[in-house]
Amino acid sequence: MSEDEKSSENRAPERPPSRVKFEVYGEEMIEKKVKSSGNSGRVYLPPNWVGHQVKIIRID
Repeated sequence: MSEDEKSSENRAPERPPSRVKFEVYGEEMIEKKVKSSGNSGRVYLPPNWVGHQVKIIRID
């Protein structure tokens, strides 16, 4: 095993930056606030989105 391989095994994983950039292609976008719902949060979406796949990205 070379010295480079040994040193890379001992390194701690790098922390990602506090903010990252996502590039997403889609059909529509809605920006809403998450509301409290018991022990979790909830976001209501239009009924015509039911059955479709969505992606949620926290921006703040």
